[in-house]
Amino acid sequence: MRRSFVERSLSDVHGRLTKARQELAVLDEQLVVVNDIADDLRLRALVSETPLATHEHSDAQRHLDAALRARAALVATVAELEKRQDELLDRLTF
Repeated sequence: MRRSFVERSLSDVHGRLTKARQELAVLDEQLVVVNDIADDLRLRALVSETPLATHEHSDAQRHLDAALRARAALVATVAELEKRQDELLDRLTF
C-alpha cells in the first residue's frame, strides 16, 4: 500500500476516533443525569405506588436503557477505530 494512502487513511481514522471519543465523553455526562432521573423516579414509584409514577419510571428506564445501548455501540466503534489506527501505524513502520 502506498505510504501517502496510508497516511491519508490514518488521518481520517484519527479524526473519526477523536470525534467518537468526544461523543463518548458527552454521552457519559448525559448518562449520569439520565441515571439520576431514573433512580429518582424509581424511588418515587416505590413510595407512591401509583400507576402514573410507575409509568414515569418505566419511561425514564427506557431512556436510560437506550442511552446505555448507544454508549455500548460507541465504545465498540472507538475500539474498532483504535484497532484500525494501530494497523495503519504498523503499515507505516514497515
